[in-house]
Amino acid sequence: MTIFLRLSRAQLARRLALALVFLSTALAGQAQDDKDAKESLTVALSAPGKPGTLEVGLVNGFIHVTGYGGKDVVIDASTRPAKASRRSPEPPTPPGGMKRLSSVSGLNLTAEEKNNHVEISTQSHAHPVDLTIRVPQNFSLQLSTVNNGDIIVENVNGQLEISNVNGAIQLNNVSGSAVANTVNGNLVATFKSVNNGAPMAFSTLNGKVDVTFPSNVKASLKMKSERGEVFSDFDVAVDKTPAKVTRTSQNGLTRLSTDDWTYGKVNGGGAEVMMKTFNGNIYLRKVR
Repeated sequence: MTIFLRLSRAQLARRLALALVFLSTALAGQAQDDKDAKESLTVALSAPGKPGTLEVGLVNGFIHVTGYGGKDVVIDASTRPAKASRRSPEPPTPPGGMKRLSSVSGLNLTAEEKNNHVEISTQSHAHPVDLTIRVPQNFSLQLSTVNNGDIIVENVNGQLEISNVNGAIQLNNVSGSAVANTVNGNLVATFKSVNNGAPMAFSTLNGKVDVTFPSNVKASLKMKSERGEVFSDFDVAVDKTPAKVTRTSQNGLTRLSTDDWTYGKVNGGGAEVMMKTFNGNIYLRKVR
């Protein structure tokens, strides 16, 4: 208190003004840090009207791809603020008389196209980046993410390769074939039609596997849930033969292991369809 009493009114006013400037700057920086950045791109294809492929790999964020009647690939991207513990350092203050030209949003969205193959990249390692993408309906997809988001695909026809780690996978009204896997999340897929000659696989570690096929699908099933049950409303011709026993020998010891997969055929059999989970049930459904 003695220190403040010795300050003149002018000195107190200057110090108060300086404190307000610092506070305003900090709040402005905080607001900028918490503000979502958004960006859009439209990618023209080399051969409009012909099938194409889309490749996207994220570290943080969700991916939502929808097939539509257009000829271009339309990308809408936005960032979510990183958590306080993960925020990047504040950008440096520009020197006197200079302006910042580079972006500080952390989005850095780019797309490359060659022969109807579109590859999208972002700085999703720094911020969660959410992508909403429209593609022509005859498009194959290679999509992956790791954290902070699900993958949703709707109304496309092609070969789907979908991978997630900490999130769900949902395929709605798709056609063609799919290989989809996640670790922590449910995997749900509904097919309008399938390529009966293409093998498919659906797996998760913690979650359910729920797949719906047209009633005329031809498939050879291979299904297993370590801590759940397997259900189906198809007439599945289940393989009733005893479980296969595998013998392996090493260092004079013999190990016996049984194959505890459930095998069966739908509509006489066809390409293999594998469905697997560790913690969860498996549902094989028929389109009604």
